[in-house]
Amino acid sequence: MKKRPNILTIAGFDPSNGAGLTADIKTFETLKCYGLSVCTANTIQNDIEFKACHWTAIDVVLNQIDILFHRFEIHFVKIGIVENWDTLSIIIHRLQVLSPDIKIILDPVLKSSSDFHFHSDNSEKLDDILSKIYLLTPNYNEIEQLYSEKNREDTLAYIASKTNVLLKGGHRTDNIGRDVLFLINKKQFTLNPKSFNCSEKHGSGCVLSSAITSYLALGYPILKACKKGKQYTEKFLSSNKSLLGFHSKK
Repeated sequence: MKKRPNILTIAGFDPSNGAGLTADIKTFETLKCYGLSVCTANTIQNDIEFKACHWTAIDVVLNQIDILFHRFEIHFVKIGIVENWDTLSIIIHRLQVLSPDIKIILDPVLKSSSDFHFHSDNSEKLDDILSKIYLLTPNYNEIEQLYSEKNREDTLAYIASKTNVLLKGGHRTDNIGRDVLFLINKKQFTLNPKSFNCSEKHGSGCVLSSAITSYLALGYPILKACKKGKQYTEKFLSSNKSLLGFHSKK
């Protein structure tokens, strides 16, 4: 039997299990990876409403990371919500000390779909963070918030000079669902949607980033991993008409 690769998700807990670390674990499991998890926040939310976010102390987060790396071989990490850029910088530093070649996929959750904001500032830490991760997966709203003094095109060019970035097209005003992958080697690829039977889902960004991470862990190159991750997410989006999707590879 082929050994499943381990993937660590560092993310928040959503009681509805549509988003956050439980959505990541569902995705990893469906794609034949083994999911490990560290909880950064306990949220008070369901699929339509976000009430509060109770952050996990950074010492607890780091201790959870340490004990997992002590026991498991981990080469890929997906990160969701964290309290701020300073906390994220501390987490990334610990990951790189434990595994210098670790590949980090960052889904920059800046606010919830119900308009709850997680990050209140863009500190100078962000520049350093981008140079240490493998892939950033912002949507159209998030890309405009990362460097508010720059326009979208300049922001993308700046980020792509530091790391790979997949700009998700779910919030586009034109060509909805069209994603664009900008590689650090200056190559650019457009990923058009294949399914048009999709409906809005709570946690779809979490599912996409964790699906891409899964395919990377399974050995696919970044472009193929993004394409296959997008296909998986479209199946998730078309699984039913509710806000909570079903996970299935078939």
